[in-house]
Amino acid sequence: QVQLVESGGGLVQAGGSLRLSCAASGRTFSTYTMGWFRQAPGKEREFVAAITWSGGTTDYADSVKGRFTISRDKAKIMVYLQMNSLKSEDTAVYYCAAKLGWAGSQDPARYDYWGQGTQVTVSS
Repeated sequence: QVQLVESGGGLVQAGGSLRLSCAASGRTFSTYTMGWFRQAPGKEREFVAAITWSGGTTDYADSVKGRFTISRDKAKIMVYLQMNSLKSEDTAVYYCAAKLGWAGSQDPARYDYWGQGTQVTVSS
């Protein structure tokens, strides 16, 4: 059974940094794409970043390009989201997700597995 467990959220001042972690287990992820999404109150879940487990191809939402970095550690079976220069509009619950293949990596409906989410709050 696939499990994705996020950690690392919290309260940070605008301009600060946080690193989110996602521990993945339950299967081999070699052909999977790992994604980070976020959902603010009253808004739809939106794409943040994605990475292929095998080759490390990445993609980012325009709103986070240059500030956020997604990475994965194959040995530890972990996915990370380094978030720098945080803004108040980054406040949301952040979710780790997994899907087979790369196509549609920005579409949350294409993901098969989800973590429980971790809250990130950026104070201005």
